[in-house]
This record gives sequence, C-alpha cells and structure tokens, in this order.
Amino acid sequence: MSLEFVIDGPPHGEPLVLGPSLGTTARLWEPQLAALATRFRVVRFELPALSSMEELAAAVVKLADELGFAAFHYAGVSIGGAIGATLALTHPSRLRSLALVCSAARFGEPAGWHERARLVRGQGTGPLADLARQRWFAVPPQPGDAVREALLADLAAADPQAYAACCEALAGFDVRDRLGEIGVPTLVLAGRDDPATPPAQARLLADGIPGATLVELAGAGHQATVDRPAQVTAALLAHLPAASGTAVRREVLGDEHVDRALARTTPFTRDFQDLITRYAWGEIWTRPGLDRRTRSCVTLTALVARGHLEELALHVRAARRNGLSADEIGEVLLQTAIYCGVPAANAAFAVAQRVLEDE
Repeated sequence: MSLEFVIDGPPHGEPLVLGPSLGTTARLWEPQLAALATRFRVVRFELPALSSMEELAAAVVKLADELGFAAFHYAGVSIGGAIGATLALTHPSRLRSLALVCSAARFGEPAGWHERARLVRGQGTGPLADLARQRWFAVPPQPGDAVREALLADLAAADPQAYAACCEALAGFDVRDRLGEIGVPTLVLAGRDDPATPPAQARLLADGIPGATLVELAGAGHQATVDRPAQVTAALLAHLPAASGTAVRREVLGDEHVDRALARTTPFTRDFQDLITRYAWGEIWTRPGLDRRTRSCVTLTALVARGHLEELALHVRAARRNGLSADEIGEVLLQTAIYCGVPAANAAFAVAQRVLEDE
C-alpha cells in the first residue's frame, strides 16, 4: 500500500519523515514545519488502513524507496512513534535518527483497542471527539482556538477503516523487551500533562533504549507539537544533525556530480552511498580542525599517492570550489613529485591540466 504524503523543504535536504498520531493528519506537524523545512526534505504521511505495526513500518520504507531516500531521519507522535520504534527494529539500516514524541513501548491492554476498533467501524470517529478534546491537550480548546479545533475536525473526518486498522496495530504492539536492540540516536519527548502516554511511559523508553535522550515538557498534553510547539521544535533541532552530509557533499563536489551519483544509486550501492554521505561528508569534511582548502590539499595528495586519477579529476574541481587557485594546485602536485614519485605526479599534472582547461 502506498502512503498519502506531503513533502516540503529543499530538494537536496537530508530526508526527515514525520509520522502522525492516531486520528490526526499531517497538520499535526505544521507548527514545526517552517523550522525543519529550512534544512531538511520533510515528508509527512497519513496513516493507512493497515492493522500491524510491521505493515505500517514497511509502508514507510516503501515510501522512502519511492522518494529515493537511502536512509532518513524519523520522528513520530504516539502511534507515529511506535512506527518509528518498529522501523528501528526491523529496518535499522534505513534510519539515521529517531524521535519518539508522546509515545510508548506498549499502549495499554489489547482489549481496549479492539473495542475501539469495533466502535469506530460501526459509528465512525464522531463518538471519540469529546474524549479527544479532554485527553489530547494540556488545556481543552477554547473558543477561537483554530489550531486545536482543526485537529479535532481531522479526527471527525478520519477514515473509520484506517482508524480501526491502526487501533488493531496498537493492540498488537509491545516492544518492551526489545528496546535494547534499538541502536540509532534516539530522542524521547514526553508531555508532563499527557494522560494517554504519561511521562512514566517515556522514561521506560529512555531507560530501555541505549543512549536515548529524554526531554519532558511542562504544559504539554498528548499532542505536544501543538501544546508546546517552540519547545518541541527546539528539542528536535538539537537532536537532529547540525551539518548535513548531503549539503556539504554538494557544496564541495557540486550538484551535477552528486545528482549523477544519486541517480545511479541502486539497492546494491545504496548503503555505500549512504556511508559516503554520512561519514566522509557528514563526519570528516565537517570537522572544525582543518578548513576546506587544507582538506582539499590533503585529498589531492592522497589521491596522487594512490593513483586514483578519476577521483583526482573530481577533487581538482572540488579544490577550485574550495578556493584553491590553479597555481596552488600546481604547488600541491609539485610537492607530490617529491614524496609520491615523479611518474605519479606526471599523471596527476595531465589530469589536472585537462580539468583546469575545461574551466
């Protein structure tokens, strides 16, 4: 099943997938969208009529495949968080980071969810409105509260079959004994006034997931993204990587080269491309100890020494983008003649001359 979704942010931003809570839509993340979409390619999906958490996680992976995301950051509220935890357990290589917002490792007794599924299939989601009004927010909506009223309207308009199927998925969800298997960087965010998934549930998640960070928000109910939008946004931005490997790769190598590389990505090479982006460009090229000009000098020398002439041509162009003049590149190659050998430098000068002439 293909998920319905909306996508925002720069085309080349690092992928960030956002999951909703039960009975809500992509609207739930609107308070965070402007800040997140300046840096990330933000995908917000709608919950489909799938009745197991594994099926829901697989649908997210399928969506990522369709969008060409080798790996992605993920954040989800309530059932959206449960989908994220399932992704971390069943598709760990696809996640770069995980944020669980007002979520849990288990959502109560299965019987209650099966009963709610039967109710909604028979009567729709209308009977749930009063309960949601009391339990979703730290303070019930007041007249003129357009944001919260819009969320309640989304609940009233929700597809009963999709809602009921997700209830069944929640009934079968229990990862309390598997939290230690989650290996991606994880943020757990709790609302102190959340009666649906109270802070004790968040502490269980944070204590069970190795290295997880726990943030509790005062004055936040179950829909914390709306109750405390600025605080949720700040917590997410602190959790997500400050420098995008994809962005640095494009700045150094150019959009044209990176677009070609990504277009040639296959399931066989996907993990390798992700490795390069995360570690070469997201970890090494972003370190503050050397500026990019110096890193270009080091890279040119290493490529000459190893005879990687195709990569050398790419990094001569990168050196120019990083501010090295043609004369400075020539000085680097002269240095390699002494320490890497004259034949290696001779071949390198030929490659560099072709690249510089093409400019």
